[in-house]
Amino acid sequence: MMKINFSEIKGAIFDMDGVIVDNYRYHLEAWAEFCRDHQIPFHRDSFTHQFFGKNNRDILNSLFGKILSDSDVRVLGEEKESIYRKLYSPHIKPLNGLISLLDFLKEQGIGIAVASSAPQSNIDFTIQNTGIGKYVDVMVNGDMVQRGKPHPDIFIKAAEMLNIYPGKCLVFEDSFAGIEAAKNAGMTVVAVATTHDKSEHLPNNLIICDFTEILQ
Repeated sequence: MMKINFSEIKGAIFDMDGVIVDNYRYHLEAWAEFCRDHQIPFHRDSFTHQFFGKNNRDILNSLFGKILSDSDVRVLGEEKESIYRKLYSPHIKPLNGLISLLDFLKEQGIGIAVASSAPQSNIDFTIQNTGIGKYVDVMVNGDMVQRGKPHPDIFIKAAEMLNIYPGKCLVFEDSFAGIEAAKNAGMTVVAVATTHDKSEHLPNNLIICDFTEILQ
């Protein structure tokens, strides 16, 4: 195994997009289509670095240049997510090695959470279509916390729901905002190099391309 002492870990927290599934380009295509529909300029690279890992409220407020109402955020967010689910539905599959890792974590008695800035509709879509529901003890979505990543709120919430001390939790994250959030929560972080290349991640991070590198 890579440099993780699983005997010290009581909870494993998985971000969803770019971690459970490698869906970066489908979200990007969905945002591009959404921005075209609303006549909003869209630049692929700057969008990725500015927004990936953040919640829809923060993204939409920035795109529209104003503070949107809760109702507008829900409607516009679901408009974008429905585009994404339509694009990704024929291609969805768990990231390589995920199921084997989840089996291992369950055998070790480690609690498992999914903590994603995504709306619950996308979490349900992903869990159902990857078949991992039987492994997941806790789900936390972006609407369940006040502040999005890089604030630690979503990971702290997941630890509370697992009833596990944050320092005993291991987080799998792909986005820079998510990695920072997990570190701010006092948790061990493994960076998953899907959305960002390995060379883009900080050299002191634990970095994997997929989960086959964990249980070698």
